[in-house]
Amino acid sequence: MKILLIDDSRTMRNIQKNVLQQIGIQEVTEAVDGEDGMKQYLSSQPTLILCDWNMPNVDGITFVQRLRAAGHKTPVIMVTTEAEKAKVVEAIKAGVNGYVVKPFTPDLLKTRIDEVMSKAA
Repeated sequence: MKILLIDDSRTMRNIQKNVLQQIGIQEVTEAVDGEDGMKQYLSSQPTLILCDWNMPNVDGITFVQRLRAAGHKTPVIMVTTEAEKAKVVEAIKAGVNGYVVKPFTPDLLKTRIDEVMSKAA
């Protein structure tokens, strides 16, 4: 599985990469915001995208909206500190396939990935 990890925090990207490695995912492409994420998406063609919400330049919701508007169906899991129900609803309306609130456990991230990928299959 190829993962595109979009987060403006290098620390959060490293944490998520470590978690992904723990669950057996080695192929990870990183992006620092939604703008960079779109470039990396087009060049890496990932199987799954993990995307932060709050980022400079292009935020996660805008990234997902642009991805879906361009007709791309790649599953997206929003990994964010935004925990309010209204934010979750907004993300789902934008086209995300799963939602994980930071901080998270490796088990929770693995569960979400498994759920989203089995629905996408």
